[in-house]
Amino acid sequence: MFALFEEAGKLLTGRILSSTEASAHIELDSGRRAKVKLAHVLLTFTQPAPTELMAQAQALAGDIDLDLAWACAPDADFAFDELARDYFGSDASLAQQAAALLRLHDAPHYFRRVGKGRFRKAPAEVLRQALAAIERRRAIEAQIAAWADQLAQGQCPAPVREQLYRILFKPDKNAPEYKAVVHAARATHLAPLALLQRAGAISSAYQFHWQRFLFEYFPRGTGFPAVTAPPVPADLPLAADVAAFSIDDSSTTEIDDALSVQGLGSGIVTVGIHIAAPGLAIAPDSALDRIARERLSTVYVPGHKITMLPDAVVQSYTLLAGAPRPALSLYVRIDEASLQVLDSQTRLEQVPIAHNLRHDQIDHVVTAAWLDAPDAPTPEAAPPELRALHPQLAFLWRLAQACKAQREAVRGRPETFTRPDFTFKLEGMNGDAPTGEETVVIGTRTRGAPLDLIVAEAMILANHTWGRWLAELGVPAIYRSQASLAPGVKVRMGTKALPHAGIGVSCYAWSTSPLRRYTDLVNQWQIIACARHGAAAALAAPFKPRDAALLAIISAFDAAYSAYNQFQGTMERYWTLRYLRQQDITELEAAYLKDNLVRAETLPLVFSVLGTEGLRRGERVRVRLGAIDEVSLEVTGTVVERLGATEPVAETDETLEGESEAPLAAPLTVAVALDDGDEGASDDAGAPSAAAT
Repeated sequence: MFALFEEAGKLLTGRILSSTEASAHIELDSGRRAKVKLAHVLLTFTQPAPTELMAQAQALAGDIDLDLAWACAPDADFAFDELARDYFGSDASLAQQAAALLRLHDAPHYFRRVGKGRFRKAPAEVLRQALAAIERRRAIEAQIAAWADQLAQGQCPAPVREQLYRILFKPDKNAPEYKAVVHAARATHLAPLALLQRAGAISSAYQFHWQRFLFEYFPRGTGFPAVTAPPVPADLPLAADVAAFSIDDSSTTEIDDALSVQGLGSGIVTVGIHIAAPGLAIAPDSALDRIARERLSTVYVPGHKITMLPDAVVQSYTLLAGAPRPALSLYVRIDEASLQVLDSQTRLEQVPIAHNLRHDQIDHVVTAAWLDAPDAPTPEAAPPELRALHPQLAFLWRLAQACKAQREAVRGRPETFTRPDFTFKLEGMNGDAPTGEETVVIGTRTRGAPLDLIVAEAMILANHTWGRWLAELGVPAIYRSQASLAPGVKVRMGTKALPHAGIGVSCYAWSTSPLRRYTDLVNQWQIIACARHGAAAALAAPFKPRDAALLAIISAFDAAYSAYNQFQGTMERYWTLRYLRQQDITELEAAYLKDNLVRAETLPLVFSVLGTEGLRRGERVRVRLGAIDEVSLEVTGTVVERLGATEPVAETDETLEGESEAPLAAPLTVAVALDDGDEGASDDAGAPSAAAT
């Protein structure tokens, strides 16, 4: 005796070995034995054999017209054999009954199961909707297949092109465009990014990098909503006998800081560190604050930037020469002979800005030799204000060196800079933003050059002094700290005034760039409260002790600032690869790092090479370059000559603000996972990624 029964939603057949009133032991063709309740046994028969019966039933089931079966079915619950007799006739055979059961079982949109072997037909409206959904699915599947075929043939369908960045970086894995890319990549055995490049989905490597960054961080565009720049406070006193000057690059429009020097020759010199003061007008939780908090920082890339604040606000508060500007000023009194700091005072005021010096125009003049010689001649071609500023710059240079030495004594070892800073200049730009086709000029600036050191030490002095003052008054702020210089100990942000070992100060609060960093704007609000309320500042400051909002700001800023810096590195790498092509450079001299990586000596470029067997860290080599891919930002090379000498290997280069070098550029990765099932759920941040190369 044989049986057709249901087990775990599946229809199976087998030979009955034994049975009781409630159950039966059945042996399947596979040899597996199962104990089955008799209520789950739907048919019993002696012939044909189970496999033969199922073969006959499956052949008949495919011919059953579901629409006709649905029309024949009663409105009430019914058994499968009842429908078989209605459909095939009153003498429906065993195979026809089994066929009816298989067909009903596999058509849940027509018939709903209400028991073992029993069904109820779906209401007409529900059936209509289900059939429409099935037809839509079929159409989508056909569309996916057509798009995948186009991609495999090297053509990119318009819908896939329009969804390019979402497909690659934030995919909805149920979207047909995403599935088409996955199917085509599997069929062609190409990585998704390579597939899309071959299909022409990416017409400009520069725009590809730019648009994917905007897609991630500026999905609504880089424009600002309509806001009114707050007026400059009218009640600020004018700083007496101050003629401040700033030192920035020529492209800088957000001039955050300026310096002044008074009392030279008197024995006690007052150095003024003047910081732009948008915090005097931008109120916490105002419309402008919400804009700044959403962006958190200005984004810098070669030839372009996305500012944190609208241009009207920047122009109202930037320290532009020619008129007094609102400023938060730190006046530090210094013994002229010993260069020891005697005391300091903070004021809110209007500061006359006399000059905006541009270091790229005067670096060749303002050298250590020129600053160290009291009567050093100033070249005729130099800006005339340099002659008048020589005594002030010379004093600031002496002070900067003294401050640096004091920090290094606390730090325990000197700061070492073995590589220059690289600068990027784009020639041939038409409009406000690059197109990626401009000619790039890559220059260098020696790290720790006199003007850089003057500004850096002044800002460190201000950030340290204000951070310590905030802590003394019990006013919370955002600090940067580093527990030690031991390997792996990173700079962290928090609300406690902890030491910063990398800089060599007891505490450090970013406060000197409020036009371009949100943390500095927040700290400026707190400092303004201290300047206005003194010992009672903790009660009046916008952020109170243990304020959870500060922790939220730190978390958001840290993530955004890291992402913006990484994007800056991405675009600098793009322009470096463009430079290699524009200059037709086929070989580079480089220093070996580790893990088959080398660093170019004259360009900001780290890349992988072949032929590194036996190389020591720092050893110089000549590398022949291979293919350059400006989309994946990859370039490879082969060591063709060992140059013998080794590059000095010092501690990891550090800037004056204690930041370690940017991480080595990683290959571009995309979020298209070729091992996902076709019905994958929407992607999340933890989804596996397929490398671009």
